Amino acid sequence: MKKLVFTAASLLFASVAFAQPYVITQKDKDRASEIVSKMTLDEKIALISGKDDGFHTYAIPRLGIPSVRMADGPQGVRNNTCSTYYPCGIGLAASFNRDVARGVGDGIGFDATSRGVRIMLCPGVNIYRSALCGRNFEYYGEDPYLTSEIALNYISGIQQHRVMATIKHFALNNQEYQRHRVGSVADERTMNEIYFPAFRKAVEQGNVAAVMTSYNPVNEVHAAENAWLIKDNLRAWGFDGIVMSDWKSTYTTLGVLTSGLDLEMPENYTTKAEMVKPLVENGVVPEASLDQMCRHILQSFIAYGLLDLPAKDESIPEDYEYSRNMAYNAAVEAPVLLTNNGLLPLKKGRIVVLGPNANTVAYGGGSGSMDPIPGRNITPYAGLKAMEGKYDVQLIEGSEFNHAARKSIAKADAVIVVAGFNHKTEYENHDRTYGLPGGQNKLIAAAASLNKNTVVIINSGGEVDITPFKDNVAAIIMAWYGGQEGGKALADIVSGKVSPSGKLPFTFWGSEEKNPAAKYYHEETAEIHRASKSRPENPHTTYAEGIFVGYRGVEKFGVKPMFPFGFGLSYSSFEYSDGTVVATDDGCEIVFTVSNTGKVDAMEAVQVYVAPQNPSVMRPACELKGFDKKLIGKGESVEFRIRLSRQDFSFYDVATHGWKVDAGNYKILIGPSSDDFRISLDYTVVDA
Repeated sequence: MKKLVFTAASLLFASVAFAQPYVITQKDKDRASEIVSKMTLDEKIALISGKDDGFHTYAIPRLGIPSVRMADGPQGVRNNTCSTYYPCGIGLAASFNRDVARGVGDGIGFDATSRGVRIMLCPGVNIYRSALCGRNFEYYGEDPYLTSEIALNYISGIQQHRVMATIKHFALNNQEYQRHRVGSVADERTMNEIYFPAFRKAVEQGNVAAVMTSYNPVNEVHAAENAWLIKDNLRAWGFDGIVMSDWKSTYTTLGVLTSGLDLEMPENYTTKAEMVKPLVENGVVPEASLDQMCRHILQSFIAYGLLDLPAKDESIPEDYEYSRNMAYNAAVEAPVLLTNNGLLPLKKGRIVVLGPNANTVAYGGGSGSMDPIPGRNITPYAGLKAMEGKYDVQLIEGSEFNHAARKSIAKADAVIVVAGFNHKTEYENHDRTYGLPGGQNKLIAAAASLNKNTVVIINSGGEVDITPFKDNVAAIIMAWYGGQEGGKALADIVSGKVSPSGKLPFTFWGSEEKNPAAKYYHEETAEIHRASKSRPENPHTTYAEGIFVGYRGVEKFGVKPMFPFGFGLSYSSFEYSDGTVVATDDGCEIVFTVSNTGKVDAMEAVQVYVAPQNPSVMRPACELKGFDKKLIGKGESVEFRIRLSRQDFSFYDVATHGWKVDAGNYKILIGPSSDDFRISLDYTVVDA
């Protein structure tokens, strides 16, 4: 066993910072302060809100301050433009590939620059708590480490283009149902271990340019007006960029001006001059508060060259080949093969394609959607049709089969049903159903009854109820929302040109009720009685499962999921061997070998979990603390090296409001999912 020594002073977040060409310097701060000193009160009030078109800041020409254009993400550049359509966030997480996330961010950076967009309103990093959340498709799953790493690389890709990324929604915006009204109630440890890490890593390691607050109240105070969130946490991590509100998520003028918020979006609902001036003139809010808001905005603009350089790069085409390639790379690594009786990959033959999403590019709705470039979308049917020569592909439309359709289905070598959700059934500001909508189970059952070689491809942002058909079909693929290249990517996977390599970024429970968070997820209404009087209803959702979200709760609550976190089948097979631990100055390095023992080249996403053996406080049985993904040729072996920092052994200590490591024994568990460990390494941490 290797003994690693940790000291209390070393328990800061790892300081492995990404090289960022655009960061706020003291020179930027000094220049911003000089400009603010010349601003009138009216100009300061104008700068701290968006223009009435919703996606620009106010210009102040006399001081050289331009109107800066922003756009929604995260699947591309939205708002009054068409753009490359990338796979959704849950797909990036399913890739378990930092390079894929960075590539998508890179492509979006090019796309934004070519359109004069300098603030992208992405990524979204809210933790997947329940399959019902209508915006899960935008986010990166249930694990804070995976979410943090995917976000960090996505942000880096965007910001290298002098485009500001905006991480959102801070914080605990984990359901869409009644999001303005229903509060999130959570304890300090849960927030710091599960819901804050992606934001904190983006600030401390990614130098993210902007943070967007969420709609919901957090422990009774709306996020945009929550000084504890913004000042006591976000600013304490060293963030000196822009804090903006989500659209129409502000409620009081005093709350906005004193919370630490800088920019009210999309316009001045609470920061009109007639609302702000009395508070300043009467000494309720010092003008210095507005100065600070303006400084944060201006020093960010200055750092990104927005006061000095053109917003638009005319040399970059709006329909950029590189961006299309990044979209395909993500689309082909995202799908997760859940089941396969050996039918996939398909051999030559006749294929029937059907289902509501067979001849369309399905996408989730709301600000995470966008308008694709005309002619660039590839549907699942079109992707397979392009393989004519290997396959004879027929499309059957509609949900009812006539005699000719039934005959075609029965005689096909394989039937592919493309089912799931879309922008009308899974979208922002609403939660969705757990089961497939619109009679799709009936459609799948009808196809499977006619042909046992039925493959179901599902578009969704998370788990769905597959129990009605799971045992009656040959294979199931979770395809998420694959963007414009999704149809081509699926065809390449189904045909065997590429082996599937996606892994579940959440626990697939098999029923809504199995999820330990399910009974706490929905709204509660509490009445507090004092002196025989009732307080009005106070709707909220209590995060009573605490830190035991997703796979962290499997052992704690004794629930066996249908498919574990990190699970995904391949057309190949892999053997793990030769695991060792090497001590480093700030932690350790885990070294092991993975061999491709199958018959095809394939990528494998390896996962490293830390398991404390005798913790001083209640902790999950294991937690993901490292992952990597590599292409391994058939018959070949590849060495993996994954570093663990001191922080990776820590827990949040409420008594000291900081991070702490227990001395004692740990196991390092290595494998392809959270319940399939091929290597176990013993480990001892000794106090200095």
